[in-house]
Amino acid sequence: MASQGVASFYTEGQQTASGEKFDTHDLTAAHPTLPFGTRLRVTNVVTGRSVTVRVNDRGPYVPGRVVDVSHSAAEALGMVESGIAKVKLDVVQ
Repeated sequence: MASQGVASFYTEGQQTASGEKFDTHDLTAAHPTLPFGTRLRVTNVVTGRSVTVRVNDRGPYVPGRVVDVSHSAAEALGMVESGIAKVKLDVVQ
């Protein structure tokens, strides 16, 4: 499965929808429907930078966004300054 859309990142929250404690340093993501534990390769389509994250939360809740990533994942994608990025998502596991 592959999809494209806009990603954002988040840095706050104490507990994820999966029951884990949120850690902004982990390479994790929130996705509205994929099962918890799914590994996603998120690629910034402008820069070509990519990172593999693990889905452990639900969201994003902003129309038009396909995934929320942790701050560490956003750093890897080079999207911290802009706050959002156009991305491609590929399920890798």
